[in-house]
Order: sequence, then C-alpha cells, then structure tokens
Amino acid sequence: MSQLEDSDFQKHFQMGKARTFKFRFRYDGASMNDPIYPVLLCGGAGTRLWPLSRQSFPKQFARINSDHSLFQQAAQRFATSDFARPLIITGEDFRFIVTEQLAACELSPQCILLEPEGRNTAPAALAAALVLAETNPGAMMLLTPSDHVIPNDKAFRRAVHAAVPRALAGDFVTFGIVPDKPETGYGYLELAAGANPKADSPQALASFVEKPNADQAAQMLASGNYLWNAGIFLFKAETLIAACQEHAPDVLLPVQSAVSSASSDLGFTRIASDPWSNVPSISIDYAVMEHTSNLAVLPYKAGWSDLGGWDAVWQESGPSDSGNVLSSNATQIGCSNTLLRSESPQVELVGVGLQDIIAIATSDAVLVARKSEAQRVKEAVATLQERGAPQATSFPSERRPWGWFQSLAIGDRFQVKRIHVSSGAALSLQSHHHRAEHWIVVEGTARVTVDQKVQLLSENQSVYIPLGAVHRLENPGKVPLTLIEVQTGSYLREDDIVRYEDLYARC
Repeated sequence: MSQLEDSDFQKHFQMGKARTFKFRFRYDGASMNDPIYPVLLCGGAGTRLWPLSRQSFPKQFARINSDHSLFQQAAQRFATSDFARPLIITGEDFRFIVTEQLAACELSPQCILLEPEGRNTAPAALAAALVLAETNPGAMMLLTPSDHVIPNDKAFRRAVHAAVPRALAGDFVTFGIVPDKPETGYGYLELAAGANPKADSPQALASFVEKPNADQAAQMLASGNYLWNAGIFLFKAETLIAACQEHAPDVLLPVQSAVSSASSDLGFTRIASDPWSNVPSISIDYAVMEHTSNLAVLPYKAGWSDLGGWDAVWQESGPSDSGNVLSSNATQIGCSNTLLRSESPQVELVGVGLQDIIAIATSDAVLVARKSEAQRVKEAVATLQERGAPQATSFPSERRPWGWFQSLAIGDRFQVKRIHVSSGAALSLQSHHHRAEHWIVVEGTARVTVDQKVQLLSENQSVYIPLGAVHRLENPGKVPLTLIEVQTGSYLREDDIVRYEDLYARC
C-alpha cells in the first residue's frame, strides 16, 4: 500500500483524489534491527463506560485517565526510533477524530485503514498484514487495541523487544498479564507444562480459556499457571497470512479481495465495501490462535488494564485512603470505596454516605450503580437503545471534520445549536428540504454563501438561510468561529442535508 509522506497526506486530504491500489509483493527480509509496525485497533463502541463512552465517540478517544485519550497514549507509546509510524484501523465515523488526535500529538500515521463495517479483530489484523506485505512480507506487526491502559511504556516496549526473536522465527507471540485477582471479565491463557509464569521471555502456551465464573477464576489464580489474555500479539505479516490460508481461508479470500480493491480518499485507505461484506465477523483468537501450533506467550507484570468497566477505572485511578475517586466537579461527604465523576463543569456531583457506588454525570445523562454491578452498564445501554433514547449512542455535542456542534434547545418545529468551526475549515455546500436557518456570529468571522451571494459576517451580525437555498459556512480567519444557529421547519434531523461540494468527501 502506498505510504504517504506528510506533505502527500495533506495534499491528498485537501484534494480528495482517489486511486485504486495495485499490490506488488517484494520480500526484503526481517531482522532484529528492523522497525516494528504498531497496528492500532480503533473500533468498538465501549458501552461499558457509558455515559462517557458512546457509539458516536467511544472510550478510546475519550480522556479517561490523563489529558490525552487512550488512543493518543497508545500512539505515543510507540513514538520511538525502533518503531515505525503506526498503522491505524478504524471506521468511517472516526476517521477525522483519528487524524485530529494524532495531529494534536504531532504524530503522523503510516496508513489509516477504513473498514466499511466492523468485522472483529481477525479481518482487521489480516487487512493490515496484507497492506504491509505489499512491500515487506517479513514486516513485524504489533497488533494492539487502542483503548488499554499500560502505565509503564518503557517496560512494555522492553517486553515487545524480548518477544521479537520468537516472532522472527515465525511464531505468534501473545502477551499475557500476570493476574493479581480472580478476574471474571477477562479471557485467560493456560501455560504449558514447565512454563514459567514469571519469565521475561516467551513461554510455551497450552490453550486459550474463555472468561471464567468466579469459582473457576479463583482456581486458576491459585494454580499460578494462567495469565490474563490482553489481546496483544507480535508476529510477521507473512506469518498471519500463512496461518489464515491454512486455518481461515473463508476470512483470507474476501479480505484479500477487499484490500486489493482499496482506494485512497483524502489520505485514508478505504477498504472496498462489496468484498468486505462477505468477510465473516470473527476474532483473531477464534480464527487463528486456537488452531495454530506456532504460538508462545510472554508474561507481563508491569501493569495493564483494558478499562473494561467503571470498576476498572476506579481501580486504575488510585483511590484515596477511604477508597474514593473524585473528579474536579465532584464532592463526597462520608463516602467510601466510591467513584464520583462529573464530565460537565456545569454539573456538580455530590455523594453523601455512599459506599461501593459508581456515579457518573454528563450534561445529558447520569449513571448510578453498585461497583460490583459495573459490568451490567451495557445492559442499560441496550435498554436505552430499545427505547430510542439518543443518549444511548450520541452526545449533545457532535464532532465533525470542520469542528463540532451542540444542541442547546429542541422543540416541535425548532432547534437551537451552537456551532464551532475551526480555523480554515468549511462546512459542505448544501441545502435542506425541510428547514430554514438563521445564523448569528458570536465569535470570529464567517464567510457565508447563500445561493449566488457571498458575504463576510463579524460578531453580532446575522444571516437568514431560506428553505431550499444552497449555502455554505466557512471560517477564513485564524481564530475559531462560533455562531448560534436557529433552525425552523417540519423536520430537523441531520439526514436532511443535500451536499453538492465537500472538502471532506462526504458528498
């Protein structure tokens, strides 16, 4: 796959030119000195951390434990000379979030692969392997989720390098976390007889074990022969391709077709949707790892969490002596072992006399649960979806490639929004069938097109957009543009947009 330099990326991003990739395989060999290619998986809805994580903005992009998102932390973890630039696998809805968050860290990707729809980890990993194998089948891939917490980056990089010799020899090396409690939320890895669970080098692996019940988890912890399955793997691209050819040809063939027909779109690599629709949804564990014999595990004991629930966030946040974890907008009085977290500066969250409670507040939703019931949050999300509650999947503020907007008030025939347009950005040239709009600039300068008329508006100036008018909003200035939009009409949803031109190829 063509690996675009930064200048080429910007050129393709702005011009929106697409082309079809032709694959030419070339083997350059692999050695200990070759860079490792991080492959960051950025799919998933993260419903167990609702209401902070939602389908429109899942947990990997949220700031949960630091000023950087989990995705940014994952990308920065491998921003060293012995790792290549990351290859990102994500979906259409998140493509501009990925580029925005990487740019904020001053990082550029090797390639951003866009899945037409999620098909679990095996197809995603295989697509990345096929892309890398175009120029080097021996390329070393580190397949890792982008929503995990790994506190000690240096220790983890050392562990990865310790696994390289086995991966160079043609093995899959998975990373098993040395358990410190009988956790029922993780799958486990059973070590082979004679393997050392405290070793700093890859060990023989006997089997993968599904998430256990409490009694089974306690027995496995006591045996000392099991590790948590972190879902992180190191292997050569050609190793995965060969394993899929042997164990998962039903995955290999449609993924090959989808990747060979991929095209470039604004610097993204868009996997072809028609052949991808025939790809089965299956994890890499089920498709390959449980069937192959060339598998090893490296025990890792320097700290890890998949943040699979609010109880894990509580644990990773470092509770106080009384067991409490509080955000800046939260107050506790007589509480213990409690997580109180407000995500909105306008919402003060107060807990009085609570014990073993999780309380999460956003501007439009509140979660209250016993810490022991944290894994049931996804049931609540499913119930909200059945009721058609927008809070199940979306935030009041929705991100767009040009900035974001926030719904302030909604009535039967009106809606009021706050719109933020980044410097140099522009909305599409568009029209609406069912609504008119009134824009009032409150900060910055707007260039507004309404049919054939183009005008500049400054603070406190406004313009009316009649129903059906072809219009566009641009920010020509160097500071953000903020305006208030008042919509009126019979239908006010986001799908009432007809696009004619768009910098972001959404027509």
